[in-house]
Amino acid sequence: MAEHFHLNTPLLESVSMSKRVGATVYLKMENSQPSGSFKIRGIGHLCQQLATQSKGVVCSSGGNAGMAAAYVARKMGVPATIIVPSSSPQLVVQRLQDEAATVKIVGKVWDDANAEALRLAETEGLTYVPPFDHPLLWQGHATMITEVAASLGPGVKPGAVLVSVGGGGLLCGVIQGLKDTGWSDVPIIAMETVGADCLNAAVKAGKVVTLDDITSEAKCLGAKTVCAKAFEYSQRSEFTIISEIVTDQEALQAVETFLDEERVLVEMACGAALAAVYTGLIRRLQKEGRLPSLLGPLLVIVCGGSSVDMKQLATLKHKLQT
Repeated sequence: MAEHFHLNTPLLESVSMSKRVGATVYLKMENSQPSGSFKIRGIGHLCQQLATQSKGVVCSSGGNAGMAAAYVARKMGVPATIIVPSSSPQLVVQRLQDEAATVKIVGKVWDDANAEALRLAETEGLTYVPPFDHPLLWQGHATMITEVAASLGPGVKPGAVLVSVGGGGLLCGVIQGLKDTGWSDVPIIAMETVGADCLNAAVKAGKVVTLDDITSEAKCLGAKTVCAKAFEYSQRSEFTIISEIVTDQEALQAVETFLDEERVLVEMACGAALAAVYTGLIRRLQKEGRLPSLLGPLLVIVCGGSSVDMKQLATLKHKLQT
């Protein structure tokens, strides 16, 4: 059996982004994973631990977790059932079917799809693959930070890490990775879009809250409640987690600028993190004294995304033109 399903992805220096920030910007290119996003790290790890003897896996996902689960299951020779909410683009459904998964469309948002996945795991004896809330996932995601440390070499550490937050799985994995590499003091800028801002809402309220609805077009950030572990990390003094939000328009603009400058197409969920550079948010945080004015290398996790193509991009532009 394969040692693991994910690739050691490239760490690229972005000259144009570095110019904007006034510090070296490194891009961890998780978009180049076989399933299109970072999710394969954690989901591959979890399936190797829990699903080798399984009669099948079931995963609830509007996109990337489903793609990762379907890919890993196909490689393991295990059937996969992926439950997606009706908000998922047709393109995602097609790609999941191409990975030989059975796709069921249930409910309007991820939370509805997840309830059905849990029911199927119970009634049909399938292995439930959670999209973001499980320690094995975070362990798998943490490998991206160990790779970064190996690429940067001894004595170099990031000045800050930039991540997008949906349910909080990537954030938990990054923190786990920072702990593993002795980088716990590196600040993390956790980015969300308005209308999918479950971490930001929790940080403001001082407790985990559930959003009424997901109104953002960044559907892959669309969990109404952040995982408890991510919120707990945000409250702990040994970590610096700066929670910020951008508009859908800013996230989309970031996707387009990234496509122009870096020749890579990512989805809006990933655009949320990129927008921190393109909107000048990093500079603002420096002005406010929340980030050092002399910033070490900025590490951007380009989390990727399988639910975007040129047609989808055009649709989003049309929707978001104000």
